Amino acid sequence: MSKLPPVTTKRSRVVRERKVRERKREREQAHEELGRPDPLPTEPRAGLAKWFGGVVALLVAIVLTLLFFVYPYADGPGAGLALVEIDVTPTMTPAELADKLVAQGAVGSPAIFSVYLRMHGTGALVVGHHILSDALSPHELLARLERHGAGKIRVTIPEGWTRFDISKRLESSRVCTVRAFLDATTDAPLMKELAVDGPSFEGMLFPATYEFPADAEGNEVVREMFREFERRFSSLEDKNASGVKDLADSLGWGRKQIVILASMVEKEAVVDDERPIIASVFLNRLRDPGFSPKLLQCDPTAGYGCLVTETPACEKYVTGRITHDIVADEQNPYNTYKHVGLPPGPIANPGEKSLAAAMSPSTTRFFYFVAKGQGRHNFSESYAQHTAVIPPPRLVKADAGP
Repeated sequence: MSKLPPVTTKRSRVVRERKVRERKREREQAHEELGRPDPLPTEPRAGLAKWFGGVVALLVAIVLTLLFFVYPYADGPGAGLALVEIDVTPTMTPAELADKLVAQGAVGSPAIFSVYLRMHGTGALVVGHHILSDALSPHELLARLERHGAGKIRVTIPEGWTRFDISKRLESSRVCTVRAFLDATTDAPLMKELAVDGPSFEGMLFPATYEFPADAEGNEVVREMFREFERRFSSLEDKNASGVKDLADSLGWGRKQIVILASMVEKEAVVDDERPIIASVFLNRLRDPGFSPKLLQCDPTAGYGCLVTETPACEKYVTGRITHDIVADEQNPYNTYKHVGLPPGPIANPGEKSLAAAMSPSTTRFFYFVAKGQGRHNFSESYAQHTAVIPPPRLVKADAGP
């Protein structure tokens, strides 16, 4: 009797297939484990990550401390003797600004200063011309470029200085550059705003002692000096009302002409008691119908013309010394030896005494004066008297009268 095959139930078949799958999975897992390196212990791996994170955090803290608390207050690379000029433009990047400051000797590292600028922000930088120092810390540099917290600088402007003289003192005092100030003295919009009639603010930059901010804008410096002029002129006008009225009635003069005459008096006079007399000489020439042509023959006017015009005669001009070629130069519009009446504008910035002398001159019959030494002059009513007291031929100086 043949042996029958075992009866295979559905349940036993399922069990057997499951075991086959499990054995296959175990074999695959074993092969995979053989090709994989042994894993590091969990605890040492976590400790290494923690240590590395701590080192990074410490380095970041050190860098930030240096960048925000040490670097900003470190001294500049120089000793403060070098003048640093820089123009900030609206599109200038931190890197470009840093490179310019390095080129001028105001910053040591362009990379670090550029990062400092980016961290601080550049939105408050003032566009325009700046005057700085090579000894300023990064924090001070940034404050100057933003024009705040820079402190005040005391500057004294003497009587009789021109705007050219003033510009040099302002630059040496680190208030603003020569260029920035001179540009402001001929700035058309500013002159229109302040109702100034003339070629420049010359004559209306009142000589006094001021406290200007370091690295100030040229326009603001001019505006402050002009306001002081207006205050002083208005006060003198009230005190000399009758003289001012007489000039208006007899010559049609206003503020502009009075200031021009006062500037001429300022450059000619040395002692105070002669100021009203010198003013009377020029006015007598303008008023007297018998004096013709009405040439005022004031040497300093020709000298000033050499500062603002370019003519062959002025090529060798040295401030304070007037040559025969200069007084003979018809191309010089300020030369009152060749052009009748007042010059086109003031030739200096007069003080109160010269302004008062122009408003209320002495009553005289003098038409001439010439220097006689020690700051004083000989005054004459006629040309014959004048020539009799003229010193021997010499190089004419700026303080010699007509």
